[in-house]
Amino acid sequence: MPTTKKLYLKILFSILLLSALFSCDSKKTQGSSVSHNNPYEITFVSVSEIGGRLGSYRIIKATKDSVFAEKGMTAGKTHKEWASAINSETWKKLISSVNITDLDHIKSSPSQQSVDGIDETFQIRTPKKSHIYVNAYTDTLHYKQLEQFKEQLDKILPKEYQ
Repeated sequence: MPTTKKLYLKILFSILLLSALFSCDSKKTQGSSVSHNNPYEITFVSVSEIGGRLGSYRIIKATKDSVFAEKGMTAGKTHKEWASAINSETWKKLISSVNITDLDHIKSSPSQQSVDGIDETFQIRTPKKSHIYVNAYTDTLHYKQLEQFKEQLDKILPKEYQ
């Protein structure tokens, strides 16, 4: 009789465990499809300028609801941070110059940090792909949209982060 009870409990436990696992998996699938309806929608953009003899850096990250900026210099051991919420209209203005179909054509250039230069890095994320460019300013054909993004970004940032 005890063997039968153990077998019954094992079967019951297995059924409960499997049903819990399947219900969690379906929630994950539903949640991810709802949050990313458009695979070409920009969800995150960052621009950074890092390098030079004094180890200066400026990093700006933007999402559809906020902007975060930090800057400093490793030689002088300085660091400042700033963050602000933005509305959907500001976000649309910010990314309006970025053409998703051109992103695959932008070309990066070699790093300048090894010769005490400053590297400019852009990262643009969509639900489908993450695009990363280093020193893309040499790609004169496609860089204009990234330059316009930086101009829009400077309109949002306080003067000390521009």
